[in-house]
Amino acid sequence: MPIRPEEALANMIDSLPAKTGKSLDEWRALISAKGIQKHGEIMAFLKGEHGISHGFANQIALRSKAEEPTHEDPIQAVFAKRPVAKEIYDALMARVQEFGDDVDVAPKKGYVSLRRSKQFAIMQPAADRLDVGINLKGVCSTERLEPSGSFNAMLSNRVRVKSAAEIDSELLSWLKQAYEQS
Repeated sequence: MPIRPEEALANMIDSLPAKTGKSLDEWRALISAKGIQKHGEIMAFLKGEHGISHGFANQIALRSKAEEPTHEDPIQAVFAKRPVAKEIYDALMARVQEFGDDVDVAPKKGYVSLRRSKQFAIMQPAADRLDVGINLKGVCSTERLEPSGSFNAMLSNRVRVKSAAEIDSELLSWLKQAYEQS
């Protein structure tokens, strides 16, 4: 399975000492001692005075003032203000997990991505529903399976689910087909 972007960034940060000679904390201390705060200034300092490559310099600069990560459940964070969507999400995920043990659940800031070898669906909370984005190739839209439009350009369709009772064989078959295509 391909490495997720979050894992690639974590690997990059872990490799800082070997690639740059200093850990992230050491770079933070050096930047702080220099008294620079703007991203561009930090980049110029790291690249110009320390010969750090652009990619590593960018990640150090982005994290130079970053707070330590919280240990909040990322799924809870996505659904914190959307209890209706969370209830639907829980019911739907119980069914999606039956597709196989290779369903990768990847929470993002405002939605949850479902992946296999690539993303096949997302679940995004809305005020009174859960929007389920599905990546289906060759399936015609219906009144319920609408084109994704501006919802998400990486997916072909969207289904607006207003209650757990709307999790039916039709919705599950679309999700299963997208899972199998991924």
